[in-house]
Amino acid sequence: MQGVLDLSADLLPVSQAIAGALSRVEDVFDKQLASDLPPVSKLVKHVENYRGKMLRPTLVLACGLACERDEGPIESRISQSHIVCGAVVEMVHMATLVHDDVLDEADMRRRGKTVNRLHGNEAAVILGDYLIAGAYHLCSTLPTNDASLAVGRASMVTCAGELLQLHHRDDYSLDEATYYEIVARKTADLIATSAELGAICSNADARTREAVRKFGRGVGIAFQVQDDILDLLGSEKTVGKSVGKDAEKGKMTLPIIHHLASADARTRGRTLLLLEQASGDMSHEHGAELVQAIHATDSIAFSRVAATRHIAEAKRELAVLPDSPAKKLLLAMADAVVTRAF
Repeated sequence: MQGVLDLSADLLPVSQAIAGALSRVEDVFDKQLASDLPPVSKLVKHVENYRGKMLRPTLVLACGLACERDEGPIESRISQSHIVCGAVVEMVHMATLVHDDVLDEADMRRRGKTVNRLHGNEAAVILGDYLIAGAYHLCSTLPTNDASLAVGRASMVTCAGELLQLHHRDDYSLDEATYYEIVARKTADLIATSAELGAICSNADARTREAVRKFGRGVGIAFQVQDDILDLLGSEKTVGKSVGKDAEKGKMTLPIIHHLASADARTRGRTLLLLEQASGDMSHEHGAELVQAIHATDSIAFSRVAATRHIAEAKRELAVLPDSPAKKLLLAMADAVVTRAF
């Protein structure tokens, strides 16, 4: 985490404790998915390359620490349940990435070739299923079923969001309300659940669980809006995955929705033509003209403001938590969502 965030000295102990716990999360992840079949092991090994900043496991751990009332050493306040839940949400997240790459026909992920590019769609789909199955099996080892219920619900909500997005593919009349419904389900709910799981594993009360869940939801929405911006403005080198896929696959994102609602009739008509031309082929020429048009209506700036607003709302939810280094770290993580370039 250090190096990603500009941390003050008082946050280094909690950051280092979480970094150590994330190594334990990776160990649990690897052991859970280990197979005696070489082809399966090869695919699982490849998907480990998809690991990024491990936002979701980090939220489990940081929210767990922020909700923990124990005054003991930081490391002792991170339980095995926190570690297991961190591995579970990472498995579910990895599964969504593998499946998304199939849907988007993406070639790059974390600056490497995707599973579907290397091994085909069939292997990628089954690998995603394998990851989900591993997550549910691991969840069943926890002392209570609260985490299993939360993860199962989040998985269903995420899939429903993806299905809603597919239903509205190439729907150039999509409004902001429907866009946010999609985002809240397909991206934000698993992030919200990750935060809530941290609270659950720390035996937080219902009010606190709901507050950190709302915090995670706001962070998740802002995260997706920032992803929308990066898909238009980023490059594969900086973002680390295929870009331009939203427009190419007919997915309406916040900058495009705002642009179409704000542009005059002639500009809107030209943008619709560009979007149709970009469908299946987001060439440099089409992409550059589309970005230029979107900038002209200040739609990128509008989207950045929207992301910042959701982060501000999310941070307010943490008022129920006592002041602590873990809480301060959560606030810093939230701010980093809208300043990231990856």
